Amino acid sequence: MKKIASIVLTTILLVSCETTPKKEKITVNYPTTHKADSIDTYFGTEIKDPYRWLEDDKSSETEAWVKAQNKVTYGYLEHIPFRSDLKKRLEKLWNYEKLGSPFTEGDYHYFYKNDGLQNQYVVYRKKGVDTEAEVFLDPNTFSKDGTTSLAGLDFSKDGSKAAYSISEGGSDWRKVIILDATKNEVIEDTLVDIKFSGVSWKENDGFYYSSYDKPKGSELSAKTDQHKLYYHKLGTPQKEDILIYGGTPDQKHRYISGSVTEDGHYLFVYPRTSTSGSKLLMKDLTKPEAKFVTILDHTDTDSYVIENEGSKLYIMTNMGAPNQKVVTVDAANPSSENWVDFIPETENVLSPSTGGGYFFAEYMVDAISKVYQYDYDGKLIREVKLPGVGSAGGFGGKKEEKEFYFSFTNYSTPGSLYKYSVETGDYTQYWKPSIDFNPSDYESKQVFFTSKDGTKVPMIITHKKGIELNGKNPTILYGYGGFNISLTPSFSIANAVWMEQGGIYAVPNLRGGGEYGKKWHDAGTKLQKQNVFDDFIAAAEYLIKKKYTSKEYLAIKGGSNGGLLVGAVMTQRPDLMKVAMPAVGVLDMLRYHTFTSGAGWAYDYGTSEDNKEMFEYLKGYSPVHNVKKGTAYPATIVTTGDHDDRVVPAHSFKFAAALQEAQAGDNPTLIRIDVNAGHGAGKSTEAIINEQVDLQAFTLFNMGFDKLPNQAVLKEFKE
Repeated sequence: MKKIASIVLTTILLVSCETTPKKEKITVNYPTTHKADSIDTYFGTEIKDPYRWLEDDKSSETEAWVKAQNKVTYGYLEHIPFRSDLKKRLEKLWNYEKLGSPFTEGDYHYFYKNDGLQNQYVVYRKKGVDTEAEVFLDPNTFSKDGTTSLAGLDFSKDGSKAAYSISEGGSDWRKVIILDATKNEVIEDTLVDIKFSGVSWKENDGFYYSSYDKPKGSELSAKTDQHKLYYHKLGTPQKEDILIYGGTPDQKHRYISGSVTEDGHYLFVYPRTSTSGSKLLMKDLTKPEAKFVTILDHTDTDSYVIENEGSKLYIMTNMGAPNQKVVTVDAANPSSENWVDFIPETENVLSPSTGGGYFFAEYMVDAISKVYQYDYDGKLIREVKLPGVGSAGGFGGKKEEKEFYFSFTNYSTPGSLYKYSVETGDYTQYWKPSIDFNPSDYESKQVFFTSKDGTKVPMIITHKKGIELNGKNPTILYGYGGFNISLTPSFSIANAVWMEQGGIYAVPNLRGGGEYGKKWHDAGTKLQKQNVFDDFIAAAEYLIKKKYTSKEYLAIKGGSNGGLLVGAVMTQRPDLMKVAMPAVGVLDMLRYHTFTSGAGWAYDYGTSEDNKEMFEYLKGYSPVHNVKKGTAYPATIVTTGDHDDRVVPAHSFKFAAALQEAQAGDNPTLIRIDVNAGHGAGKSTEAIINEQVDLQAFTLFNMGFDKLPNQAVLKEFKE
């Protein structure tokens, strides 16, 4: 179906300010997206899927469609008069040194650093505080176009060996390279075909990792269902790696991870059938013939061993504690009936960590960090007074270290690093970014709004001080609402540019997230998923009611599960916003579980094969299935990557095709497809900047701006 939409472009004329700008019309010719007969039957109901052919990521037809769509999209974006100015400003603001927290491995202190516009962070190291740093790993040399990234770096117990993983083109499939860290030399063949895996060393001899058998067909979209845990002994080929768990039908799980305690005494294995809930198994590595001991034989809770002191285990759990707690138990009798509370559950969600011989309990209080320090007997040592109101992270390190580093940030404050003494609780600022942005010019306010069913939901609204609440402020409403993930305050360079231009950035903590524990998460899952969309709609209505913005100046944005959020809300309430930006979204809710690891998301979504009620519920909000012909949808730019093997791009392809056929009126419905890119992790700085520029330019242009709202900033920048 081919459709032509008329888009109004304002031409800036070199005339007096009294002269009305001339309006020119540009036509957007969408590529032809043919339909094919494809019908599935669910519980007696036939569902047509005319764009099923776009699921074939290996076909020449899909490749041609991607090229044609990108040609139209970039042709449109190139006509936005201020796009290049926006890019220059974003590049200038982005171009400052960024530093990661230092950490010690063996005789070296390591840290990540980006000079400013480097595509990937570089890993440096130095011996001693006063020595000059040397490059240890430079991912910018991994590929010419910056699309191969460093996906993980783990050291052996004494720091003499290291294993680092790389991602090519943004894929979740990894390769692992093993180094003699002291010499910084590769010591054996690269391990391949590793997915959804960390690396956990056993002393200095080898490490545990996880993967799937290589799928038949496309490795970017074929279903991966049985995860397996392996042990790689240094000096042996990968084909001889030992299968530890997951190789039999009764051990079949979608995700399996293994973790060795810092002292090398125990291996803990976490088999999971979905992204929430895991079993818990233990093996004593000091006894060669030891077998696995089952601590939990069900996946009803999330329970992880975070520390041990000899045979005393410290376990983080939400069993009978939706906001999480820490318990202790002896490894000789580790079943849950023997668990004893160590850090009890409170009304706020707990995230524990360890370092320097202490426990650090970070709590989310309405999505804001509070941190408390405990000793190994459970005695409260102190509350750590943070530098401000926002998000703290990194409270942790090795047991013998008496100093470590933590980070602090919020929506208007770039992340800084602080050096913390575990004995005194004192800390000093270790590093502060030098950035052309003044946080004191901005303010964040937390409000609580009421959702459709009466639930109170928090939202943080950030903008320039002194902004006029006249309903005409360009506003981005960003959300996620799923998988127990919490949205806490953090600084974004792209958002700083948005606010610099007079924009408002608002983030509600929707149900489905983890901000208020398991109950809050579960309230946005399966047959309660509509709560998430209702929360987001209520957030938009609050912003409009309070005159922060209006329909004509509101954009909604979200990625992955947040892309589903945007897709569902824009199809349910197309009248509510001017612009929609669903990124790498889960948009076909009837088939999501048939691709790669999608079946593991069933805890949050349920599947169309569960029962008729679940099928009907999913069909009722699935964005692809709720696009209605003749509807005036907001200006939409769908974004995805052609190598996304987590949320396959077919979701976005089918949604964009349906929107282009159905759209009534002049609002554009475009899809921007990054080539040789995945779900987002490891994306190069250049690619991130280009995408953010295009999203903001598209948003402002469709809100009616023919130039950047804050020309003063641009003028200052040019001078």
